[in-house]
Amino acid sequence: MQNYKHSVSLDVTKCKGCTACLKRCPTEAIRVRDGKAVINSARCIDCGECIRICSNRAKRALRDSIDEMADFKVTVALPAPALYGQFDNMSSVDYIIDGLYKMGFDYVFEVACAAEMVSAYTRIYLSRPDIKKPVISSACPVITRMIGMNFPFLADNLMPILPPIEVAAKLARDQAMKDHPELDSSEIGIFFISPCPGKVSYVKNGFAGDKNNVDRVLSIRDVYFRLIDIMHQDKYPEKSSDSGMIGIGWAATGGESSAVFNERYLAADGIENCIRVLEQIDNEDFTDLDFIELNACSGGCVGGTMTVANAYIAQARLQSLKRYLPVSPNRPTDTEIPHQYFTDEKFEYDSSFTLSSDRNEAMRMMNDIENITASLPGIDCGSCGAPTCMAFAEDIVRGQTNIDECTIIMRELFHEVLDQRRKKVLNERIGHSPRVSDKEEESQ
Repeated sequence: MQNYKHSVSLDVTKCKGCTACLKRCPTEAIRVRDGKAVINSARCIDCGECIRICSNRAKRALRDSIDEMADFKVTVALPAPALYGQFDNMSSVDYIIDGLYKMGFDYVFEVACAAEMVSAYTRIYLSRPDIKKPVISSACPVITRMIGMNFPFLADNLMPILPPIEVAAKLARDQAMKDHPELDSSEIGIFFISPCPGKVSYVKNGFAGDKNNVDRVLSIRDVYFRLIDIMHQDKYPEKSSDSGMIGIGWAATGGESSAVFNERYLAADGIENCIRVLEQIDNEDFTDLDFIELNACSGGCVGGTMTVANAYIAQARLQSLKRYLPVSPNRPTDTEIPHQYFTDEKFEYDSSFTLSSDRNEAMRMMNDIENITASLPGIDCGSCGAPTCMAFAEDIVRGQTNIDECTIIMRELFHEVLDQRRKKVLNERIGHSPRVSDKEEESQ
């Protein structure tokens, strides 16, 4: 995708070139050049794995500032369900919503409410006989970008219903416009409180076309530290939460799947596990599944790199919060999915991995890659600045590096030259030393 706006940034001044990030990047988008990491923007899917693994904090997630609330006359907060699992000893979501109002937001529309509506529409969609199964959830933007880059044949499996973030933003804007007819839509700011950089990229790149109603994306981490200073649990706030068990359950792995009321599903988390599942779907290993839920972050959205709490502790807190909630108070009465909840986006193959547009040239390059790979050590040490020997061979063929960067080959060449030099020196010394017979003749 041209002019793609990424939400993962690299601070080269903090980078030590340790190769930890390039080994964990699921799309091999990172290289180490001249002792510093370099991110290939065409391959980056903003999963945040490099942020999670970098011990030097050289990677960070870009997001908007809370201070940008001043740019709008009316502001709306869209808290992701994962926000609710960040606080210890929280007996009710109402405390969090009350805190958001105290932060200065004029409206709070829970994404969990929209998630319950999307769950209901998903059940309707799965009952249609004309769809391709298994249906893959499109709620995680990292997974949709991964499919567009590496699994083009699965594009038709992606569910075309808008994700909860977009449904919530649309409903929130409509309500704010209804209450403030004197304002232009641009004067109403919709602020999504995100758990991960993937959703920041979703908003910044307008994946939902003209249906993108989110104006700014805040980090759960930033909002969390504001909230703990202003929330007071000594006085119970007014009832303000409209979400139920299903909506809040979306924050953790399996929450979306359990809401479709269908046992023929699979729910996986962690980007490496998700890629493995996509490969199995692509190979048609699964023939009896109706629905696939994939979350790039371990544990689901509660495991995002823009959160605070441990993902599994957050899951336990959510279980406690859901205990006395209704199942799903936001079920729509529609028997058909309204047109406005379908996305107009066409998931197309991203050719970032294509070697050449010319088929013959691509075949030649592929052959060169295989030959170079066969000549390499095959230990995938990463010392060359590439994650694997095959990736290094591809970089050579693309003209981005040269084989001299392989430290194993260079060490072998060094020892070979050293050995040759040693033999030469020994031969020279032997050639100039007196022979035994000559010494005997001189003694005689």
